[in-house]
Amino acid sequence: MDALTAAIATGPAVAQVSSHFMLDGNTYKRGAELGFEGLDFYVTGRGGVLGEVDADVVSAAFTFLEPHAVRTLWDQGRAVMPPARAASEFAACCHAWAEEHVPDDLDATRLGDLVGDVVAEASPACASVFAGWRALAVPTAPKARIVHQMNALRELRLGLHGAAVVTSGLTPLQAVSLRSPAMAPVFGWAELADVDGLSGLWDVAEERTNQAIAHAFAGLDDAGRAELVELAVALHTATKG
Repeated sequence: MDALTAAIATGPAVAQVSSHFMLDGNTYKRGAELGFEGLDFYVTGRGGVLGEVDADVVSAAFTFLEPHAVRTLWDQGRAVMPPARAASEFAACCHAWAEEHVPDDLDATRLGDLVGDVVAEASPACASVFAGWRALAVPTAPKARIVHQMNALRELRLGLHGAAVVTSGLTPLQAVSLRSPAMAPVFGWAELADVDGLSGLWDVAEERTNQAIAHAFAGLDDAGRAELVELAVALHTATKG
């Protein structure tokens, strides 16, 4: 299996496995215990790896969230705690979710090794949140480790996807309106964009995203990539809910 095929085959798992902890009620219960009100924990926790930056830097890194909404939530979250601490707390929620949801019969140690190799191989170009997340301490517990590293790959893919979307000719709002319209209000957008006739541009962006992330899989041999795909798909299937 070549690197591009592996990138495509792992795409759904990379996009969705670690997203579950970001949507989990326990994550926001923990955020409330810390003093957050809701999505300010998501924005400050996820963006906290960027450090003490202006909200526009966070918007640039996130791509798909409405910039004024990001500013409100970022400033609100920074009033609760410094971004670096918020990132640490957000990562801890990732690890807690992993311990509860990764199945015992999955070879999390082997998958962690393989995904860790991909994460280490990847260039951080166009993926600043990935770079910040990769700099966090990786947990040693196998289940927590694998979801931590899967989230690193998710942030890599999101960064590259944002660049691919913009260079394909779509705006962030058009992309959200095409693929996840139900999330538009959550992302801070007041209304959807007119996307009639734009689906082909999304296909272009997807192809560019896969091509851009494929380099990260180049350090594995064919057998390693095939094993990674098998284990990542199994993890994705087991955690769909």
